[in-house]
Amino acid sequence: MVRRTKEEAQETRQRLLDAAEVLFQSQGVSHTTLQQIAQQAGATRGAIYWHFKDKADLFNAMMDRVTLPLEAAVQRVAEDGSMEGVERMMVEALKLMTGDPQMRRVFDIATHKVEYTHDMQSVHRRHLDARNACVFDFEKAMIAEARRSRIKLPIPAAVAAQGLHALINGLIQNWLLDPEAFDLVATGRRTFRVYLAGLGFGKSQPGPG
Repeated sequence: MVRRTKEEAQETRQRLLDAAEVLFQSQGVSHTTLQQIAQQAGATRGAIYWHFKDKADLFNAMMDRVTLPLEAAVQRVAEDGSMEGVERMMVEALKLMTGDPQMRRVFDIATHKVEYTHDMQSVHRRHLDARNACVFDFEKAMIAEARRSRIKLPIPAAVAAQGLHALINGLIQNWLLDPEAFDLVATGRRTFRVYLAGLGFGKSQPGPG
């Protein structure tokens, strides 16, 4: 009986998160109430507060159910540490974005449907932490690759890493606005390579002596 009760509670929690995804995407986070989420899930408002402290807690739980593209790439880049690895993981991440409806929906909510109001500060912090981790790992990979290739970057690695993150993140956001406008994976791969070429990668220079 206890096991069944736990299973039912978990089922209710998942229904609430599913309902939040649907409503957050269709009408925005700030315009969605907890009562609406409860009704959409066929649950009570009390059920929401049993599982979540507030809307921000529910939002973060919704985010925890998926690994967003750049977060997935960062996890693998940290293990690889080369620009070839960065490209490979970026392409995998873009393929996931185009092939996983839930990831696409959650990324759309996280980038286009949320306002960082006072009660959503924990969501804002989560977004910043993920961005900073991604940029930091890009920077480390660029520094290591530049040393291996014996090239001098034309701009600081930290600046180049910020630009790379903006490039990939911006491509995904624009693709979400109109998925028929361009091929996300092919465009991502091409622009990534052009960006790296502009930084001098692939043009190794002779060492001293």
